[in-house]
Amino acid sequence: MNPEMLLVVLTFFVAISGLALLIQAYLLYGIYRTTKAIQTEALSILPQAKSILAKAETTLEESRKHIVEITAKANSMMDIGKAQLVKLDEVITDASSRAKVQLERAELIVDDTMSRVHHSVTSVHNGIIRPIREIQGLTSGVRTAVQHFLRGQRPSVAQVTQDDEMFI
Repeated sequence: MNPEMLLVVLTFFVAISGLALLIQAYLLYGIYRTTKAIQTEALSILPQAKSILAKAETTLEESRKHIVEITAKANSMMDIGKAQLVKLDEVITDASSRAKVQLERAELIVDDTMSRVHHSVTSVHNGIIRPIREIQGLTSGVRTAVQHFLRGQRPSVAQVTQDDEMFI
């Protein structure tokens, strides 16, 4: 390439670079103006934000005091609850041990009563019912013997044969 053409190409590119620098400077000036506008708005909002933060800090301090009181009361209530649970556990343990002892006593009483009832039934059976049955058996035998002697007749041959056939 000839030197004149090279000079034209370089001049063209230098002009484009200069134009790009001007555009960048303009954009940088726009950013500066926008930043200044935002800064002025932020400075106008800053006193309000400071007052809100101050109110939030006082509210937070008051809340901390209340939270400390509430925490202390909750801890004392939990301590009372634990003490009551310990007492309740002792009462339940005592009641269950007493109930166990009473159940064992009741079982012994029931067993003793059952053995006495069994002994009484055995005594009644041996002392009253057995002699009554023996007397009843004797009276039946005597009655049958008396009936047999009072009948006085001999059994017929048909009746005797029938009685013998029953035993065969």
